[in-house]
Amino acid sequence: MDSQTRERLAALHHQGFVLLPAVLAPAQISELHVAIDRLTPVGLDYQGLVDDHYKCVFNREPFWLTFLDLPEVIELAEAALGSDCHVIGQTAWRSRPGFVGGELHADYLALELPERLLADPAFELPMQVCTAHLYLDDIDADLCPTLVIPGSHRAGRKPRPGETQWHGREAEPVLCRAGDVLFFRSDLWHAGSRNRTADRSRYLLQVHYGRRMVAQKFSPYLHFSFNPAVLAAATPRQRRLLGEHAPAEYD
Repeated sequence: MDSQTRERLAALHHQGFVLLPAVLAPAQISELHVAIDRLTPVGLDYQGLVDDHYKCVFNREPFWLTFLDLPEVIELAEAALGSDCHVIGQTAWRSRPGFVGGELHADYLALELPERLLADPAFELPMQVCTAHLYLDDIDADLCPTLVIPGSHRAGRKPRPGETQWHGREAEPVLCRAGDVLFFRSDLWHAGSRNRTADRSRYLLQVHYGRRMVAQKFSPYLHFSFNPAVLAAATPRQRRLLGEHAPAEYD
């Protein structure tokens, strides 16, 4: 593991998140904007009045494969979740003016633990699921910044209804540039926020990574099948991320 990945892994254990600057090149950002604009709903996708949400876009065409194992991101995912981790989702979002993000929450908690145990700085709780937010626009206070409470993964539980802080700490906006990636663990308390702009949409690509034994639940589930063109174009690492693992105990 290189020193940069080691530092970022330490941030995941200490803060619960880390911001990776300038992961995407300007050309990639432009291509992703165009690619999201040409998406149409499949299965459980939706297009709403103020936002559009497209699941499992890796299966649409080979173009999306590149964003499963971006340099810097994949090294951190494998360091956090194991060299045999895989992808459990890749979702494209377009959030227009008027969009309202989700309330404070944690995506996934493998088990609840006493906070007194997690308060020990020597104790590192293993991660089970992590998410990479690939921002395709400059994110300011008005354009749906992701809100995070640093260190809240050590609460040992999800936030209760109506909770807005942890240990007196309120959620803070992650302000960043197009091409930056926010990488966070699934037990971190975080929230969405509003698009308060008059004429800008936030474009976002999410990649969710899980440990080998975290199930891949690809929409539309029982009716899901892999696109042969995508599998043919995938590298060995990308095929592993899509679920082509060496046999293990439960296979």
